[in-house]
Amino acid sequence: MRFLLRRLGFYLIALLVAVTINFLIPRMMAGDPVQIMFARFQGRLSPESMESLYQTFGFVRGPLHEQYAAYMSSLLQGNLGISVAFFPVPVAQVIGSALAWTLRLVGLATIISFTGGTLLGVIAAWRRGGFVDTIVLPITGILNSFPYFWLAMLALYIFALHLGWFPLGQAADTDLIQDWSDPVYVMSVIQHMLLPAITIVVTSVGGWLLGMRNNMIGVLAEDYITLAQAKGLPDTRVMLTYAARNAILPSLTGFAMSLGFVLGGALLTEIVFSYPGMGFTLLNAVNTRDYPLMQGIFLIITVAVLVANLIADMAYVMLDPRAR
Repeated sequence: MRFLLRRLGFYLIALLVAVTINFLIPRMMAGDPVQIMFARFQGRLSPESMESLYQTFGFVRGPLHEQYAAYMSSLLQGNLGISVAFFPVPVAQVIGSALAWTLRLVGLATIISFTGGTLLGVIAAWRRGGFVDTIVLPITGILNSFPYFWLAMLALYIFALHLGWFPLGQAADTDLIQDWSDPVYVMSVIQHMLLPAITIVVTSVGGWLLGMRNNMIGVLAEDYITLAQAKGLPDTRVMLTYAARNAILPSLTGFAMSLGFVLGGALLTEIVFSYPGMGFTLLNAVNTRDYPLMQGIFLIITVAVLVANLIADMAYVMLDPRAR
């Protein structure tokens, strides 16, 4: 329990530092949304209109410490502000819509990739020289070394543009109304999600496979594995309960980190496939100097990474008696 309390204290301090950096980064950029909008109208807006825009978007003009105090006060009230690019939609609503798409695509693909890669890594280490170790591992390793955006564009060109097996982009057919009770709409979402999800899995499963295999090989050399086999325990029990349970601990930390970054979206994936997730929304926010939306997305990513690591620490306590 003391271990978890120490980790919780560390994460709270890290959260405070991250929130402060999150506040400072957009303000270090040249210009702000109102100034860019004012310049776009080339003097057709009066200074009074410019001041009204600042008040409309909720931007505090003044010393940095006053802006920081207002920012923290809004955060504590759960108010992330109004999006500039999607005005007058609140930032929380924009993030909620993008987050739902990202979780469906990147979250599901990450879980499938980790689960499949881990199981294949266990088999590759347990049966060294077998099919998984000599055939599957090199193939996935080669695919893992390709630039992700290049493989995504190649898949889009071959399977969507040339063969026509998948749609070219978006999250669903644009002529359909979003209705999750409509089976036609649901099938359209699944069809649009398949190609980017397969691309994510194919390019990431090799890393999990190789990492788990290396961890397993180190664990299989331990004395307690030899003792378990000498006692005549079934191979499946030794492989999963004794070896894989200890070998998975380093991979678990990496999985927690990847789950945290899932909320940031797979930026390149969403750009290539025009998928309206968090990464695509973040790119639009940066291009339009949408400070509230940028800060909201950065905050969500930060909190997700910290929470995922805290969950990983709790899993360590359950899996490893030494942590207890």
